[in-house]
Amino acid sequence: MSTATAPDLASSGDVTTPTVSVVVPAHDEARTLHRTLAALRTAAVREVPDVVVVANGCSDDTAEVARAAGVRVVELGQASKAAALRAGDEAALTFPRVYLDADIVLTPGALDELTDTLRTDEPVVASPRVKFDTAASSWPVRAFYRAYEQIPYVREGLVGLGVYGVSRTGRARFGQFPDVRGDDLFVQRLFAPAERRTSGGRFVVAAPRDLRNLVRVRTRTALGNAELAGAAPVPSSAGASAGFERSTDSTVAALVRTAVSRPAMVPAVAVYVGVTVVSRLLACSRRGTAWHRDSSTR
Repeated sequence: MSTATAPDLASSGDVTTPTVSVVVPAHDEARTLHRTLAALRTAAVREVPDVVVVANGCSDDTAEVARAAGVRVVELGQASKAAALRAGDEAALTFPRVYLDADIVLTPGALDELTDTLRTDEPVVASPRVKFDTAASSWPVRAFYRAYEQIPYVREGLVGLGVYGVSRTGRARFGQFPDVRGDDLFVQRLFAPAERRTSGGRFVVAAPRDLRNLVRVRTRTALGNAELAGAAPVPSSAGASAGFERSTDSTVAALVRTAVSRPAMVPAVAVYVGVTVVSRLLACSRRGTAWHRDSSTR
């Protein structure tokens, strides 16, 4: 592992002491990382972020793109998001601590709002609200996300899907990141619902452009969910749990209500159900730790 030091992304004038650390795991993200880092400049106006990009197992110019943006870079030989998160934690300078995927764009002021939410002595986890960008997506993908936006997990504010943060006491809930696909769900299940906060601002997720890549992304999600559902509960002073069964029940109920109250949404609900079933079947048939990511937006 090697670390290169560069000026803080949002430093200005004599203000150089970071007020929030942002860890960005990045594997072959040279084509998307520049957008993520550019957005951070306007996402933080009041705050001074300490940004650490962890280029793991890269065969492209991810590290060079990060250095050109003026952030700190850690390079790992192995391609592993979990290892990248661990290395980023070791390099990060302060709290609150934010974990940001390399293809996620924060809207202006969103990092300020997230940091404000996390600046507490209470153990909390937080995320802005999500916005799915489907402008370049095919009809089935757009239909999937129209239905997806109706489920409680999304409507009520979700933790994860590309960015989440923890307070100092929240980060003390666990040691190192484990070798799991769903780091966001792993973290979320450590916190009771009352400890999960939704901050102001939004983060933008570029939706896959075609059905094939959507299934790949959802298969990855299904693999991560199954992995954590089969794991032993993680001890927590709040007694939090993943609640997989409860989440599934509420999703089904929400989709039924949507289809009944809004008949025009029936095709979208059908696409959502079809993609979910196929993804879960594919997840059941796959082994190993391959990262089934969307290649259409890279």
